[in-house]
Amino acid sequence: MEQTQIPDIIARVPMINYVLLATILFVIGIVGVLTRRNAIVIFMSIELMLNAVNLLLITFSSYRSDPAGQIFVFFIMAVAAAEVAVGLAIIVMIYRNIRSIDVGLLDKLKW
Repeated sequence: MEQTQIPDIIARVPMINYVLLATILFVIGIVGVLTRRNAIVIFMSIELMLNAVNLLLITFSSYRSDPAGQIFVFFIMAVAAAEVAVGLAIIVMIYRNIRSIDVGLLDKLKW
């Protein structure tokens, strides 16, 4: 059985395919942030944009055979996990106060 390394497998697919996929994911994330009023959907759209950036970092890192991009992705994922914990706690507290997660109703939280 032949063992192939990760860069060889990734190099079989043209880089433009990865860039197009990441672009599509990022655009979907932007559209979700700009058009939705639900805080959870906005939150998921932001995570989708982060994953698109991570995909590009891994792609460029693999094509250049430089592990720095992949290490950077690891740190981005760790920060994103902390962001999810804090963000969901904020969303839960907003829901407890105004009984909705519609961001249009957040003006009630002003002084």
